[in-house]
Amino acid sequence: MVVLPNGEFDVPAGKIANVVTHLEMTKRPVIPSDPAGAWTLRRVEAPELDWYRDLFRRVGEEWLWFSRVRMPDAELTAILHSPLVENYALAHEGRDEGMLELDFRDAGQCEIVFFGVTAKLIGSGAGRWLMNRALELAWSRPIARLWLHTCTHDHPGAVAFYQRSGFRAFRLQIEIEDDPRLDGTARRDAAGHVAIIE
Repeated sequence: MVVLPNGEFDVPAGKIANVVTHLEMTKRPVIPSDPAGAWTLRRVEAPELDWYRDLFRRVGEEWLWFSRVRMPDAELTAILHSPLVENYALAHEGRDEGMLELDFRDAGQCEIVFFGVTAKLIGSGAGRWLMNRALELAWSRPIARLWLHTCTHDHPGAVAFYQRSGFRAFRLQIEIEDDPRLDGTARRDAAGHVAIIE
């Protein structure tokens, strides 16, 4: 393990940095009551890349989700079409407005790889409803661990939401990446809460 000194460190121009929080649960939690809402969930078998990336952007661009936009098509297709990776869409008023990706490729555990709803549904209860479905789906399998990660670019209430859902934090990391707004991967005006340093 590398021991880092305390202090502040410069991040090069053109890069973004954030703190990644990893959270887990090792037993099925008590699932909260569902909020009232007209949402449905459907599994999307072997998602088409255009559909997937459109929903990925609509859910995550404001939080600087960009990994799956930059990922080569063949690599993304291999993940999404794996029989051990499940993709779901939350639909509202006839349109896909939320996404859930569950990865069972590591035996005995499940990772919630991507989870979120579009801006129009934030605060509506749709996120709680979707998390309840995620917990039910993941723990319907013989797993011993469910985990996910979030970061400081995400919604400011994300860590508290996951903790209320039964997760506990177990690891912090610092992540430094090329700013996706500078190469066109994300809109230039996305994630106004994260400064662009050129």
